[in-house]
Amino acid sequence: MKLKLDTKTIAALSLDKSKTEDFAWDAELEGFGLRLRRNADGLRRTYVAQYRAAGRTRRVKLGTVEKLSPMQARDAARRLLARVELGQDPQGDRQAKRVQAARTFRSVVEAYLAAKQSELRPVSHRINKLYLLDGDYFRPLHATGINEITHPDIAARLSAITRNHSAHTAAACRRAISALCKWAMEEGWATSNPVIGTRRPVEAKPRDRVLSAAELAAIWRACNDDDHGRIIRLLILLGSRRQEIGGMRFSELDDAGTWTLPAERSKNGRAHTIALPPAALAIIKSVPRRSRDHLFGDRADDGFTGWSHSKVALDRRLGDSVKPWRIHDLRRSVATGMADLGIEPHHVEATLNHFSGHRRGGAFVYNKAKYEGQIRAALARWSEHVLALIEGRKSKVVALQRAR
Repeated sequence: MKLKLDTKTIAALSLDKSKTEDFAWDAELEGFGLRLRRNADGLRRTYVAQYRAAGRTRRVKLGTVEKLSPMQARDAARRLLARVELGQDPQGDRQAKRVQAARTFRSVVEAYLAAKQSELRPVSHRINKLYLLDGDYFRPLHATGINEITHPDIAARLSAITRNHSAHTAAACRRAISALCKWAMEEGWATSNPVIGTRRPVEAKPRDRVLSAAELAAIWRACNDDDHGRIIRLLILLGSRRQEIGGMRFSELDDAGTWTLPAERSKNGRAHTIALPPAALAIIKSVPRRSRDHLFGDRADDGFTGWSHSKVALDRRLGDSVKPWRIHDLRRSVATGMADLGIEPHHVEATLNHFSGHRRGGAFVYNKAKYEGQIRAALARWSEHVLALIEGRKSKVVALQRAR
């Protein structure tokens, strides 16, 4: 149906009872029309503009008869159709904007974490989730469209993270969001990576703090008979990472006194099995058995989490007997102490499940030894050395002399 759409003709239009929708097209302006649609409230009349773009028919709603006069609607249609003549696609642009609005930073992060669930180690997935989604690091950007985030936005957040947390945390956050943006580009969700060109936070130099024998003994003695105290003592005996001990599970232990750290809980993604020395077994046996798999902590799925306040309390008990230290310094101290006892470097690395030096590159391609016997001996020697320090007696361990 074609006719000049004006107040009189529009008022006279009706919809056949056999139809739920029909259109009346203006005789003067091609593509300008009125849509009549029957719904529960009666007959609804809406001005539209219709055109073709990219081989498809597009229809844009201009407004209802109640809100626009025929002249206003015709002017709106004329402006929109003029844009079409210039090669634009107004309806396509609207749809693209709606899609982009739905692709907020938060929604893209959620899709990214879901896609990477099976690729990342559990600890890496949890850290990415913390930095990108759960923490306050990028929260101000959560509601922003992924393609609306700019280089200055990322730079501002990295500066804030450095200021509120540390340069080390900011550097880790930068790596996390850069990987996210790269993935979003590969998936076609983002058109650029706004992280490129941002300043890399200057991280502190790697720590080289090694605790002295007296400091290790002082820390051991200051530990309480609680979860944190047991964890610290196990770290001193085994040189493990704190999350490995803090997340230890009864199902990882066997009756023979062997502990198997599964690959999904290991930082390098490699399972690690060690025969626990008697001192470590005694600590583990002292842990009250609860109706959960984790040895330590109160949460069902997290293991021990009270690191911060427990460390503060331990330092308070230590007073000035130990210079400022971090829990991870224990691992470095164990490695150094073992080396001082004459234990071979590759045996130390194997004990700590550390792949570098003797266990990296071509050497590892050919040498697949697990050094189980050497690890058992190394931990036994180190354990005896530690107990001698604690008890204030002379150690039975004699430092080995390496062949020249």
